[in-house]
Amino acid sequence: MTELEKLRPSDAATRRLVRRLVDEPERWALFLDIDGTLLDLAATPDAIQVPLSLASDLSAVSARLGGALALVTGRSLPYADGLFAPHRFPIAGLHGAQFRSADGKVNAVVETPAFAAIKLRLLQQTAWMEGVLIEDKGAAVAAHYRLAPAYDKALEQIMRAFAEEAGPDWVLQPGKMVFEIRPSRADKGEAVASYLEEPVFAGRLPIAIGDDLTDESMFALANARGGQSIRVGSLSTETCALAKASSPSALRSALATIASSSGERKASAS
Repeated sequence: MTELEKLRPSDAATRRLVRRLVDEPERWALFLDIDGTLLDLAATPDAIQVPLSLASDLSAVSARLGGALALVTGRSLPYADGLFAPHRFPIAGLHGAQFRSADGKVNAVVETPAFAAIKLRLLQQTAWMEGVLIEDKGAAVAAHYRLAPAYDKALEQIMRAFAEEAGPDWVLQPGKMVFEIRPSRADKGEAVASYLEEPVFAGRLPIAIGDDLTDESMFALANARGGQSIRVGSLSTETCALAKASSPSALRSALATIASSSGERKASAS
């Protein structure tokens, strides 16, 4: 058994992903969420673990695709960079409110003083909710209740009120055990569409992979453009994704397989 065969992922969606990106790398562009997709979810946002080989595997896959790989995440751009240092990928952070192009240029929504004041008041009003974690993302703020699920309804009411107070430039975004107030013009589908206009990505079919409600817009965009969409993990809600991957570990196995394929082919050819 070759090393490539040993790494082969276990579910149908990731096996098809491997075949596509190994056999026709010039045809596809890959767009990946981070939390719950590349990385296993954890009890708190800062408790996630990044496998040692993941950043280098992503870099190898990106090289195989001629650079047509981007991360599309609710995390801030600096935070996402820190996860995969020293590699720097095209990243749409805060659902697209922070956007780094393939050429390294960054466009970002700027936090206003009024929104900063709202974040401070949010901290004060949720201080009594033991286990609720407020994540300050700059131009966005998230309230995580994975450690305090009993507060979901009360927290939703608080977050909805603050989102309305923030005005039309911000919107409430539900997710897995989280409510987030994010810039309203931030949308993962629009971020993927913007990447597909860049020279590195142009003319390719998009493959969008995510795990949550926030990823549905990029699934829809990928489907509309004739590409592929993969939802990772259990399907507790309806999705427009065309395929399902069993877990982040299955996806990481697929990426490791793709990353290893070029080296194995070179060895076979020599």
